[in-house]
Amino acid sequence: MVQSAVGAGAISLDFLYARCQGRRNGRARSVLDLVIPRADSVLEVLANVYFARAGLRVRRHVYIAGVGEVDFLVEECLVVETDGSTHFEPKSIKRDQRRNNRSIVGGYLVLRYYYEDVIHRPEAMVAEVKAVLRV
Repeated sequence: MVQSAVGAGAISLDFLYARCQGRRNGRARSVLDLVIPRADSVLEVLANVYFARAGLRVRRHVYIAGVGEVDFLVEECLVVETDGSTHFEPKSIKRDQRRNNRSIVGGYLVLRYYYEDVIHRPEAMVAEVKAVLRV
């Protein structure tokens, strides 16, 4: 509910954090830490939760010169993209492959995950991310 309200602009994270001060609100703040202010999909929201639970350092919606904005930058070296059905259109496939290439040329590793991965195989997704990072 919080993700939805923040994403719709109905409430701000700053407002919510201000209401969750004190030692007894640690759990509430930990939930707020998982909110993506501008999530593009439920896949991003869920992947973010899985990565956080795995203890990975993640930045969301990071702009990389020559590549554009990526969904996640994990441990400052791994680009992770969560792709919904619109990424299966021929133009999108080519654009995504070119972005992958530019990311790799720029020194980043790249992994892409789809609906089935995030929804039905989150443990495998996290295990692959950790394997690439050798964590």
